[in-house]
Amino acid sequence: MDLKEGCGSEASRETESGGMGSLGGPTSWQSFAHRSTLHSLRFIFPYSTSSSPYRSTSRRLLWSAALLASLVLLVLESTERLAYFLSYPHVTSVDAMISGSLVFPAVTVCNLNAYRFTRLTQNDLYHAGELLALLDVHLQIPEPHLTEPHVLAFLTEKSNFTNYRPKPFSMREFTERVGHDLKEMMLYCRFQGQECSHQDFKTVSVCKVFLL
Repeated sequence: MDLKEGCGSEASRETESGGMGSLGGPTSWQSFAHRSTLHSLRFIFPYSTSSSPYRSTSRRLLWSAALLASLVLLVLESTERLAYFLSYPHVTSVDAMISGSLVFPAVTVCNLNAYRFTRLTQNDLYHAGELLALLDVHLQIPEPHLTEPHVLAFLTEKSNFTNYRPKPFSMREFTERVGHDLKEMMLYCRFQGQECSHQDFKTVSVCKVFLL
């Protein structure tokens, strides 16, 4: 048998078998639709085998319409939910109760500027100057070039401890004297239709918690 004839016969058989596979077998899209888990996709793009003939055109159209309708509903619902989320919804619940007598709540006032600078004395600076970050460990003004002129003048006058004899120091007395006064802080007070003043409160902690 001639070598050329044998090669020609093998090539013709491969061409015939390939042509039959391309004509009779499924396309790549049909194979994907058949393996896909997306519902109804395999019914829209079926392929014929010896045991499974082509589905009718009307059935494919019905499945296509059902899939398209499902996609449209999905897009509409997702768009509506996204718009609702971007509106930042919130719910406020208010319960109204009627009571004959109410207990006045504790009022907590914590000022970041806990002590009034103008109330400081020389003895205060001597004992608490480092604690207030107004003086360093050597009772000197730290970085005076960064201090405001009026503050620098006040500290220069009060921090002159030459021949100074310190007096006893009480942190409680210091806080009550240099801390903020409720009488100066309270502008207006009214409870259960009656006016109240600073005399109706008392301090119970250093953080200025006032009770009626």
